[in-house]
Amino acid sequence: MTGGSPIVAQLREIQRAHGYIPLAALRELSERTGEYLYKLHGVISFFPHFRLQPPPAVEVLVCDDLSCHRRGGAELLAAAHQRASPAGPEGTVVRAVSCLGRCDRAPACAVNETIVSGVTLDTLADHIATATAGEHVAGEHVVRGTTPLAVDPYGDGPRYGAARALAAGGDAAGVIASLKAADLRGMGGAGFRTGLKWELVRNAAGDEKYIVCNADESEPGTFKDRFLLENVPHLLVEGMLLAGLVTGARLGIVYIRHEYEGQLEIIEHEIALARAAGALGPSVFGSGRAFELETFVSPGGYICGEESALLEALEGKRGEPRNKPPFPVTHGLHNKPTVINNVETFAMAPVIVARGAEWFRAQGKAGASGLKFVAISGDVVRPGVYEIGMGTPAREVIFQRAGGMAGGRPLKAWAPSGPSSGFLPPSMVDVPLDFDSLAQAGSMLGSGALLALSDEACMLDMALNAVRFFRNESCGKCVPCRVGSAKMVDVLSDIAGGRGRPEHLAMIDDLSHALIQTSICGLGQVVPMPIRSVLTHFRDEVDEHLLHQRCPAHVCPMLGA
Repeated sequence: MTGGSPIVAQLREIQRAHGYIPLAALRELSERTGEYLYKLHGVISFFPHFRLQPPPAVEVLVCDDLSCHRRGGAELLAAAHQRASPAGPEGTVVRAVSCLGRCDRAPACAVNETIVSGVTLDTLADHIATATAGEHVAGEHVVRGTTPLAVDPYGDGPRYGAARALAAGGDAAGVIASLKAADLRGMGGAGFRTGLKWELVRNAAGDEKYIVCNADESEPGTFKDRFLLENVPHLLVEGMLLAGLVTGARLGIVYIRHEYEGQLEIIEHEIALARAAGALGPSVFGSGRAFELETFVSPGGYICGEESALLEALEGKRGEPRNKPPFPVTHGLHNKPTVINNVETFAMAPVIVARGAEWFRAQGKAGASGLKFVAISGDVVRPGVYEIGMGTPAREVIFQRAGGMAGGRPLKAWAPSGPSSGFLPPSMVDVPLDFDSLAQAGSMLGSGALLALSDEACMLDMALNAVRFFRNESCGKCVPCRVGSAKMVDVLSDIAGGRGRPEHLAMIDDLSHALIQTSICGLGQVVPMPIRSVLTHFRDEVDEHLLHQRCPAHVCPMLGA
């Protein structure tokens, strides 16, 4: 039984050895694997982590997406340009980079591929000096966390009890019924009901099936799966094991973003512990049922958070979304039935099986069911990940858990789930954080990446920043997204730069309609969300830019300013 394609892993090893992928090594790989050279080039050119040329002596990548933008990312990028080029060796490169997954420690940078966070101009200058001297830049030290969580049914006691009971009793139908009764839904964005998904894969024809974990959270503001990988990796392993035993799959794959090297070590260590305990292997807990887990490191790209693009990458192809139908539950990895859930969804399954659906439902508030992990960043005192009851009002997360707005500034806007959910006004801060309530509010729960903005933020600037991220991360497969996202950035840039015209509003409407109706995948469909929400809730601010060439927050570089 095969899992992820070895091609991507071998390309990664070649780059690790050389710093890039030399043509000679690429030709050798082509000859050894029988893979056409042009196909290997196609894969390498698609993923941002791969390079065909030697890296510069000093490469400084600065994040300026949403959370980092609010913490001075743009200023840091400009200052890095000024300081690094004169101080660094010839060929020193400074450029912007898409979200590095450190939104709670913004601003974040990568210096010679080492991620550093909470950066100031002085600390970045020190890192650049270290790299210029040819020395290794010290990165984060990631260790397994000890935060006690309600979602963990084991605490300090023996683990894998839910999987052990299922392996012994074989009541797969009971597990599916519990997931349905608990109303567990996908926590990665789409919210598809987990019990139904597992049931569809269980009932799908064929003996070869797969379990895939999407640990590639890459949207600005999203980092709660990183927290779960650090604190409860055993719940991810057990959740995937439960899915394997329920569906009949014998292999699971954790697809993890390459910026999560420390978290990768933690999950691989947990997999080894589980294997030693008999939870993984040819006979799970002596049941005669086989299940194994392996990891697959993403070569980059936000688009691979889309499930079918992720499957393409696992198969060693360019990570471009597939047309649907068919769906992964019947035609997933290697065209076989596949369960794809994210880290948080899998981590919820063991506690539901161990403590029951009623216990899980009772953790919610205001009629919502279950637990939720919320990652909050932006202009708050304590950015981080918080475990809450589903249905908790956003006000409680912002002003109690996260300590309120930094500097005592008033709340101006908030996004329930990063740029794809759009921005809401402070008058809606009492909306419960659950699927139905946010849908009724014209937004979505998504992955629960809450972003809070103070009155110092410009909403047009934030919309432009968000749309620019989507444009940068578009895979380019479909024309509406490739062209439409670029055109939307041009239009918003004109308005933010004092070059706006009234007809730009009609252009935004036309572009939005085309993107939503004709894009192949969710990325293109959410491109308009930031500006559409700003036009809905903050129209006066847009009119100030458009009609009076004035930025009320004094953020945008208006003509004559």
